[in-house]
Amino acid sequence: MQTIVLASRKGGAGKTTLSCHLAVEAERAGAGPVAIIDTDDMAGLSKWWDARKAETPILTRAEPDLSSALDVLHAHGIKTVIIDTPPAMNLSVADTIALADLVLIPVQPSPDDLRAVGATVEMVNAAKKKLVFIINRVKPRVKLTGEAAIALSQHGVVSPIFVWDRIDYAAAKVDGLTAPEVDPHSQAAKEVRELWFYINSRLEMSRD
Repeated sequence: MQTIVLASRKGGAGKTTLSCHLAVEAERAGAGPVAIIDTDDMAGLSKWWDARKAETPILTRAEPDLSSALDVLHAHGIKTVIIDTPPAMNLSVADTIALADLVLIPVQPSPDDLRAVGATVEMVNAAKKKLVFIINRVKPRVKLTGEAAIALSQHGVVSPIFVWDRIDYAAAKVDGLTAPEVDPHSQAAKEVRELWFYINSRLEMSRD
């Protein structure tokens, strides 16, 4: 079983949107059964799942604690777990990161996001976990995006797949769906497929 944690100190980085999209794509790509766990008090991932009609991925709670919940999922044959975390850097988030096989850090290409990313990186490094930065909500400002990628590369691996600022992602979530489920031929669908393929390749590298 592979456990992926999305973490970011900054709110609005896109953790929840990426969590649900990657969970559905992982299931579609054969990395299932997939489970999602929402550890954010805002419960955005849980609310998305509540609006969903499909039976997969499954939603589980971190009860009686996250480690125990992961043990149960493993015993039931779950192959991939994706965990959404709150925009904070506290002991709870540190404990979650400590259980990850891979930590994904969404970062918007903005000065505020880049300044905020240091605390998350320090926490991941303290736990000695592998990380991948995902440059998210990219707008048509190629220079700023390129500068963000260069800055982040000094602190860890940067996904070569950028996620663009598309209304498709948010619109799909209203009905508990993902952008590829709404339109499998859209650019958003292509991005999600390529992003999961890349993340899965990083997981395979960590298993070797």
